[in-house]
Amino acid sequence: MKKFFAPLCVVVAIGSAQAADVAAGAAKAKEVCAACHQADGNSTDPNNPRLAGQHRDYLAKALRDYKSGERTNAIMGGFAKALTKQDIDNLAAYFASQKSSLAAKY
Repeated sequence: MKKFFAPLCVVVAIGSAQAADVAAGAAKAKEVCAACHQADGNSTDPNNPRLAGQHRDYLAKALRDYKSGERTNAIMGGFAKALTKQDIDNLAAYFASQKSSLAAKY
């Protein structure tokens, strides 16, 4: 049990030290993403996807893939290359926390 528990504590400590900062993500979104996706991620342009309410892991992977070139788009690739890992985590957390304007209304 001790052999399993110690590495687990290290992973948890590292993960929490790199926690996403939603406020920093909001600031970066206004600076970089708002022109195409709107500041809250609720783009109304059919050429620019809505980011609000998407899963955080999906958003982070998409940005990492744009950054690496695995996913290609001339505009997104250029923006993503300038992002740090922390920027990506922050942006993903921010957009995931936003309410999509497509959400069902009851």
